[in-house]
Amino acid sequence: MAEELPPTLPEPVSRWKAVAQNTAYIVGALLVFLFSLDLMISSLQHLGNAAVETIILATSNPFTGLFIGLLITAIIQSSSATTAMTVALVASGNIALEGAVPIIMGANVGTSITSTLVSLGFIQKKKEFRRAVAAGTYHDFFNILTVILLFPLEYYYKFLSGLAQWIASSFFDQPLAHRGGGFQMIGFGFGGLVEGLVKFVNNGFVLAILAIGLLYGSILFFRRAISNQLGIGTQERFKKFFFRNTIKSFGWGLLITAFIRSSTVTTSLVVPLVAKKVVRLKDAVPFILGANIGTTITAFIAAMFNSNAAISIAVAHFLFNFIGVVVFFGLPVVREVPVRLARKLGDLTLRYRLTVFLYVLVTFFFIPFGLIYLNKNTVHVRELTYARQKATGEKDFYKVIVKTYQNQQLSSWMVYDEPITTEAQPSQIVSVYKRKNLLVINNELFELNKPGFCRDGEDERGKYQMCIQGVTARLQLSPDLAVDSVYVFDKKWYASADSTSRLIYVSAQDNVLVKKEKRDRRGNVIAWEELIRVVDK
Repeated sequence: MAEELPPTLPEPVSRWKAVAQNTAYIVGALLVFLFSLDLMISSLQHLGNAAVETIILATSNPFTGLFIGLLITAIIQSSSATTAMTVALVASGNIALEGAVPIIMGANVGTSITSTLVSLGFIQKKKEFRRAVAAGTYHDFFNILTVILLFPLEYYYKFLSGLAQWIASSFFDQPLAHRGGGFQMIGFGFGGLVEGLVKFVNNGFVLAILAIGLLYGSILFFRRAISNQLGIGTQERFKKFFFRNTIKSFGWGLLITAFIRSSTVTTSLVVPLVAKKVVRLKDAVPFILGANIGTTITAFIAAMFNSNAAISIAVAHFLFNFIGVVVFFGLPVVREVPVRLARKLGDLTLRYRLTVFLYVLVTFFFIPFGLIYLNKNTVHVRELTYARQKATGEKDFYKVIVKTYQNQQLSSWMVYDEPITTEAQPSQIVSVYKRKNLLVINNELFELNKPGFCRDGEDERGKYQMCIQGVTARLQLSPDLAVDSVYVFDKKWYASADSTSRLIYVSAQDNVLVKKEKRDRRGNVIAWEELIRVVDK
């Protein structure tokens, strides 16, 4: 009697089972991603003063931040992981928005190395290799040209960070869920689990390494599961469904990359299609640009359960890619520039096949390392000590470490409410930006104009008017301490429950707050803060 075979599932049932399995994998990977991000934020908050200072120093120079983002992404080959880590750094308060934007720019360039490396697989066949290099490096040139366009605007005018902050404040006034100890996801809560793990490990560096490993692994697992779900492994499917026209090609590139959360995969899959003449480079360009927009979804997922600052960096990431698409694809005058550069490099490989190796080494490693070295800043460190009296009459002191960088308009303040030790954590990290007669301290604008000049503004207390009461060439604070070029600002709110005002003394020469006084409606001082000591480190 013939042995009976075990019953097999009908093909539709088997297919639906595979779909359900992949869906479970996708949901699991997303949960691991959110948990790892929350763990990373907690670990960054436990790293200690030395690690915080290292991060701030590394990102204080926009050039350094740009090439750090490029190098990290080129090494791990995932801009999604780099942007998620950057969001975590901003959310934990370890770097300011202005320091994070160049990292995002660099990550966009660094992620394009993968498609260029994929083109090396066709090196044995000259013509295919030429087309593959052109397809692989188009993404490079597009991102490099976008950096060339936007980096100077960010460096001199804070264009991206300022615009992103305005959009985040206008449309995302509060995060989608408020953070306590961890993510408070709708229906899920990682706070207790993260707190328990932090207490058990009790080592910021170990926690950070664990978080980065989980973050990177979840992204790789997510993209593999979603790729299996979509069935995008065959070239014919790409040609049939994704490259019929410009709009469809762009849309599919955006949607697939948003699901996979990696432009690295989608742009790399285009390379063999162009190399084998399945798709023309001209038809593949909209798909690549759509993928560039779709990859920004990772930053939004990472930011939507965090602070407004974290949302701002996600918006900045989107703006960088969106403006690049508008300029280098929407404008016919410059649309062909990245295409021609990519084709020229492809043509050059016909004569010298090692050209692409040299291009990768120079673009992604030699230039970044060289420019990081050349743009090292001389850091000037000062320790400021302030005395303050609260409205209750209680008096205490706090210190501020001010770091200014040669040829930079951006400086950083680390505020300590406790004695500064190796283990001490800054209670606040403040960015200070100075350009011409504008001074921005922790997002508060001081316009250095003539006495009597007034401007209106709005903060968490409501609308206010800030007027320059006077300008003092030299203000003597104590027998041993004098500050030059001090502007006195009088800040009054139009509708305030306590009817108080503020007198704010700002040194235009040193870019520091000298004194703050809180006054009642009769002009009596009811609370104050004053600089009492300055020590150069």
